[in-house]
Amino acid sequence: MLSNFTNITRIPELRNRLLFTAAMLGVYRLGVFITIPGVNREVMGRLIGRSQGSLLGLFNMFSGGALERMSIFALGVMPYISASIIIQLLTVIVPTFARLNKEGEVGRQKINQYTRYGTILLSVVQGIGIGIWLRSQNASIPGLVVYPSWSFIVITVLTLTGGAVFLMWLGEQMTERGIGNGISLLIYAGIIAGFPDAVVSTWTLFGEKPVELLLLVAFMVLVIGVICFFERAHRRIPVQYAKRVQGDQISGGQSSHLPLKVNTAGVIPPIFASSVLMFPSTVSQWLPFMKPVSDNLRFDGILYNVVYVFLTIFFCYFYTAVTFNPVDVADNIRKFGGYIPGIRPGKQTAEYIDFVLSRITFGGSLYVAAVCVLPNIMIAQYNVPFFFGGTSLLIVVGVALDFVQQIESHLITRHYEGLTGPSGSKIKGRRSSVA
Repeated sequence: MLSNFTNITRIPELRNRLLFTAAMLGVYRLGVFITIPGVNREVMGRLIGRSQGSLLGLFNMFSGGALERMSIFALGVMPYISASIIIQLLTVIVPTFARLNKEGEVGRQKINQYTRYGTILLSVVQGIGIGIWLRSQNASIPGLVVYPSWSFIVITVLTLTGGAVFLMWLGEQMTERGIGNGISLLIYAGIIAGFPDAVVSTWTLFGEKPVELLLLVAFMVLVIGVICFFERAHRRIPVQYAKRVQGDQISGGQSSHLPLKVNTAGVIPPIFASSVLMFPSTVSQWLPFMKPVSDNLRFDGILYNVVYVFLTIFFCYFYTAVTFNPVDVADNIRKFGGYIPGIRPGKQTAEYIDFVLSRITFGGSLYVAAVCVLPNIMIAQYNVPFFFGGTSLLIVVGVALDFVQQIESHLITRHYEGLTGPSGSKIKGRRSSVA
């Protein structure tokens, strides 16, 4: 196993990509400890500490502890994710964006540019909300803000917007020059940063209850196993290719399969759902008519969990529909002389693929929703940290699978043994896994 890992250092490109990814994650973690001007970090830490198990605690987890320090990266990558949701919705609703989505690389660059503009706009909105919220908290928590004037709000907006834009750029650079998806890795790093504190707090809660501690650990291992199973599971649709004669050669006539993932959307739906549910609490600070909505969507409330489940299921279907087009897949199969046995090529093939995909996405969306409401149940019953279950664990496992699978692909394409060696099975990420 050790020799398989040393193969990584023998490939210059892979080694450089890993070093670049590690360096960018280091820059991100360094910025988490830089507090915005005018905020007392210790007082802010106590304020967020009292909000563990609430929406603020969840937001603090996604930001890697940046919120409790009120750092320049306090907004994290949530503005970028929220802007991506809006732009992807527009690609379905607005014809102009739909045409851009079909124009290939040029259209995608335009859409990415609009996403960046949306990130800046949402960062400004959220920055204003946080600035007003900090000023209002300063009345009940003296010393939180040193100079609670309007200039403080302006500085807060500029600082937080700059931090969010920098993280967006950092994530894009990691995706282009590093390993894996940069935005996902930033969220992953933020969650993993809370692992030591989660272990300490869990030991404090269950240190004198070894039986309950063992049951909790066993339950975590079971949840991780379930996540790995569903993230690697997909449905195979058989595809048969007809024989073609080209001169003296006969090609085709082979069987293959079309893999449809049970969880095609990956970790995006729960992140989208969390972003949507965080929005009312942000804007309610300066839009009074949103206050009742924010109060009814408390993190520990039943309504929040119900809405969260429905939003997660909706985004599972929505993101699957955006990223996977059955009509295009059916046309590609027909162009290469393939067909699904018992199904006519063309429209019927597209309808059949859509039918199968809808059925397995339903099961996948229920799995994602069940895993994501897990921390609420665990917090209500045992007061365990956010890290042990839910969206955080789904992100950690999913991103880790993708990250290792990309390293495996670099090794195999350069004729090196994979991370599991010649006798081990190939590591499969979310895109190429088999149930």
